[in-house]
Amino acid sequence: MSRLHTAAAGKMTNYRWLICSMLFFATTVNYLDRQVLSLLQPILEEEFHWTDSDYGTITAIFSLVYAVAMLFAGRFVDRVGTKRGYAWSIAVWSLGAGVHAVCGVVTERLTGLPDSAALRAAQGADLVGQIAVISVTAFIICRCVLAIGEAGNFPAAIKATAEYFPKKDRAFATGIFNSGANVGAIVAPLTVPVMAELWGWEAAFVIVGLIGFLWLGFWVFIYRKPEENRRMNAAERAYIEQDAATTEAGVQEEPDRRISFWQCLRYRQTWAFAFGKFMTDGVWWFFLFWTPAYLKAQYGMVGTEIAWPIAILYTITVFGSVFGGKFPTYFIDRGMDPYAGRMRAMLIIAFFPLVVLAAQPLGGISYWVPILLIAVGASAHQAWSANIFSTIGDMFPKRAIATITGIGGMAGGIGSFFIQKGAGMLFTYSDQAALRFLGFEGKPAGYAIAFIFCALAYLIAWTVMKTLVPRYKPITDL
Repeated sequence: MSRLHTAAAGKMTNYRWLICSMLFFATTVNYLDRQVLSLLQPILEEEFHWTDSDYGTITAIFSLVYAVAMLFAGRFVDRVGTKRGYAWSIAVWSLGAGVHAVCGVVTERLTGLPDSAALRAAQGADLVGQIAVISVTAFIICRCVLAIGEAGNFPAAIKATAEYFPKKDRAFATGIFNSGANVGAIVAPLTVPVMAELWGWEAAFVIVGLIGFLWLGFWVFIYRKPEENRRMNAAERAYIEQDAATTEAGVQEEPDRRISFWQCLRYRQTWAFAFGKFMTDGVWWFFLFWTPAYLKAQYGMVGTEIAWPIAILYTITVFGSVFGGKFPTYFIDRGMDPYAGRMRAMLIIAFFPLVVLAAQPLGGISYWVPILLIAVGASAHQAWSANIFSTIGDMFPKRAIATITGIGGMAGGIGSFFIQKGAGMLFTYSDQAALRFLGFEGKPAGYAIAFIFCALAYLIAWTVMKTLVPRYKPITDL
């Protein structure tokens, strides 16, 4: 009796969805940790006398370190395995999140000022400049630790998804766990400003760091490879391994054979995935890092005032993450191969961010207009993200997935570095030079320029990806 027949004969367990839920919660914690700084930026820029360029430097260096770490994180996960790789990742990033809390103390000690009130009240170009430089440096160091740990999240999660789901379900499973990014982004504005008001901004960093260590405790006891997992039955194992049973791609897996970066870079499929990430990852991070600053610059909103707009924005994006991952199955079920169906869906998705072009022109009506339009763009990004990650599993063998994910993550981080640093410089310049663009002046003109890039990035990315890999072509010699 074949494995697939056995699967049909017995009632299948659903342990794979428990794994998916663990990936979901890890990604939630990942983005909760990542967003704390952006939500506290209006407070921190006053306490430490930051300019937009200073804040842009902090977020840009985070992106750059994340990019480099992603390259090695994928290799690390492939080498030590999903369980240990994920455990090390979340331990490091939770530690990195927590140590942000000491940045204020470090700045006070090195400047000789007694407390945060003295930092805020400081005057004189030399003292103010010293406070800014020391605090920016301290936060950059903490963000580097955070970035190194967070770089392991997606390589480990994508590898776990490939281990526990057949190809036809991977985009949906990826969409589900990737929606944790949205949930983290929803929970953060509802909790971080409140924690900052009640206990100080330092407490927010400490608490979110502790949550990561709590997840780690569960992960150590729950995760096992499917072939070693006694809590799932043969029917579920056969369902997971159905691609191997049908040998549709003709790929012979060699789990113990190591793959070099240079081998991976020989393929157009790698470059297509990397370019798609390079063009679009920074857009998501721009929305994540700069929307609170945008609400302050454009509408004078700070603290708990931004909680509900940001929470609703990311609530909307959950739909894009979950249903965007399911969208390609409409085409796949009608005879398209997984790659063709995914690319068709991604083209349609790439048109939705164009609504962000109207964010500034219609922003005078109410701050809810740009919030809702950005929500559509961010939702489209999550749908795009669920599918672009799944293109790796469509064409590469499982043992290379985390490495390829790392390469793409590095490209995405580099793209984000340019966007974050460029945005900070643009907003500082537009404010100081009273820049005029499309009828806007100052920082609003700078945001109008940034929104144009965010709107067009996905169509550019899709065009290049389709040019590099016009048809489904699985890798059979890696």
